[in-house]
Amino acid sequence: MNTVLITGCSSGFGLDIARHFLDQGWKVVATMRTPDESVLPASQNLRILPLDVRSDESVRKAIEAAGPIDVLVNNAGIGWLNALEGTPMDIARDIFETNTIGTMRVMRAVLPQFRERRSGTIVNVSSSVTLMPLPLLSVYTASKAAVNAFTESVALELEPFGIAARIVLPGQAPETSFGKNAFARIQGAGGFPEAYADFTNGVVARMREAGGPLTSSSDVAGAVWRAATDPSCPMRLPAGADSVVLADR
Repeated sequence: MNTVLITGCSSGFGLDIARHFLDQGWKVVATMRTPDESVLPASQNLRILPLDVRSDESVRKAIEAAGPIDVLVNNAGIGWLNALEGTPMDIARDIFETNTIGTMRVMRAVLPQFRERRSGTIVNVSSSVTLMPLPLLSVYTASKAAVNAFTESVALELEPFGIAARIVLPGQAPETSFGKNAFARIQGAGGFPEAYADFTNGVVARMREAGGPLTSSSDVAGAVWRAATDPSCPMRLPAGADSVVLADR
């Protein structure tokens, strides 16, 4: 029976990814900063472990406790929506530390066992915002664009060891807590800059009123499953109808 370790499973995409792999009969190591046994149904194939991708020690302990795994899904991340002038540098560093460096940190911890076995698959969850420039997302986009470029480059290093690395690009998923958490962080950091008030109000209103196809958590779970199990899967895999539209532009 195959085993997958998934980061950021307390809600949103990570939670549905964990459910999907459990439904497919896999063993799942679901990790989150603050473990909550109630978010997933009890199963003999499920383990919930603490893991903070920003901490070397936390990552080391989680990977040791998890034991051998076949697939790593780097899903943990934080959102941010603001102009560059409205983004304190400590927030920018936290975004990169979680979204970009956190991905690298967990991969480094897992790679020795994959390399020794000469097998393993890594799926890094990025974002469709990297496919088309959008306002107020410059810092967040930069953190995810770095994940894209890093994954494509490191995949070349890992191929000789039989290790695959792929990217899933989710679109906009309003039913998740991701966007709500981003807005809460913005308010906690002082809100949008006054000089950008008219611009930011217009952008946020258009985002909330936008119609057309969007992305569900199940879209993302299905895409991650394909990236993890289908050898013919492309390096970059859009997840959700809106992401597919952007990828086809």
